[in-house]
Parts: sequence; C-alpha cells; structure tokens
Amino acid sequence: MFLVPLCVQAGDLVILVDTGTEMPMARFQNYRLVDGIHRDIGLELARRTGRTPKFMSLPRKRIVLAMERGEADVLCSYVPEWLDGTFHWTQPFIPIVQVLITDRSVPAPHDVAELAGKPIGTVLGYVHPELEKILGKDFVRADGPTTEANLRKVAAGRVKYAVTGRSFLDYRMKVGDPILTLHPPLVVSTYMGQCAVSPRGRVKVDEIDRAIGHMLRDGTVNAIVAKYR
Repeated sequence: MFLVPLCVQAGDLVILVDTGTEMPMARFQNYRLVDGIHRDIGLELARRTGRTPKFMSLPRKRIVLAMERGEADVLCSYVPEWLDGTFHWTQPFIPIVQVLITDRSVPAPHDVAELAGKPIGTVLGYVHPELEKILGKDFVRADGPTTEANLRKVAAGRVKYAVTGRSFLDYRMKVGDPILTLHPPLVVSTYMGQCAVSPRGRVKVDEIDRAIGHMLRDGTVNAIVAKYR
C-alpha cells in the first residue's frame, strides 16, 4: 500500500519519500508522512520556491519509476550512485554517515576487515559498496526488513554487528528504544546527500538548488538536522 497526491497542480512541489525510511528521517502514519527531516526539508523547499508541498510515499522499488515519469518532482538525501535512473542533481547539503555498531559482548573491531565471514545486520535491498569492496565474498549479510529491526536483533544478541546511519543510531539512543550496550561506532562511509530532481517534473533543478543554497547560508539545514539529535 502507498499514498500519492490525489490532485497535483502546476504550482505544487511533489516530494517523494521511501516508505522504508525511519526516524529521524521520516515517520509515517497510515502511509502519510507526518514527521522527520524529509518532511521539514520538503516543506522548506516548497516555501522557498513558492510552491504547495505534496508528499508522495512509495516503496523503495517504485521510487525510480515515479521520478522518471515525473509523478514526483524531488527525492532528497540520496547520491547518484544509489539510483539507477537519470536525474538532475542539486548541490550536496545533507550529512550522511554510515557506521558499524558492535555489541559490547564481543571485542570492538579496529577496522571493517576484521569482520570477514561474520554476519552483519543489513537492511534488505540496501547496498553497501564500502563493505563489499573491503570484505568481498566474505561480506556476510544478515538482512532485516528495517534498521530498527536490526538494532533489536543486536539488543537481543541475535547478531553482534550491524551497519546503520549515524543519525538513526543517535536518535534511537536518545529515545532509549531498544536498549543497546555498544562499543563506540566505527565510521564506514561519509556522504553529503543531494536531491534528485525529475527531468519531467514541475520544477527545475536550478530552482531547487537556489533554495538549498539559501537554506545552507541562513542555517536552516543545520537547524533541521539538530532538531532530531
């Protein structure tokens, strides 16, 4: 099941969000986006471009097609390597840090290479090129449906390692659910996320890029990210 805008006008900005996204990036109620960084950024982009925000929620497997068809205008917090489609891209502006977490019941690894042959909690359908490059055929995935599910597996002792976003980990540690006893996380990769803009959408990439530039200069991006720390 998914939610799409029922009526889209020329003056709307349709912001696409993957339904598999979790807080602090997104929270859904009945498949409707109600909170999170994606919502805050989408509202700001719409306001600064003088458009009406409309949020489209789709499963990860459907987001590329929706963007290619122009059903959605923008998809944020991605990098070109993560999407197969051909889109216009804004300047980088959203910090994305992927970390490896380790339960304290086992020694902390000094680097990723030490995890060769050991199951690592990953999310089904997500790619981890850095881990694949370092571990190769010894990268053993323990796929779960969501990042939250993987953290619960770590808390329950079912896996000792998992890869996750730093912002998600910080948020879960802040709310204390699940209760985790971890070594300091090991940074796997660092990106600056961008917005993909549909070539067939209602807005030009230059328009979105100008809005992002203003949000960076006046501190709006930092304020949005800090809100969920």
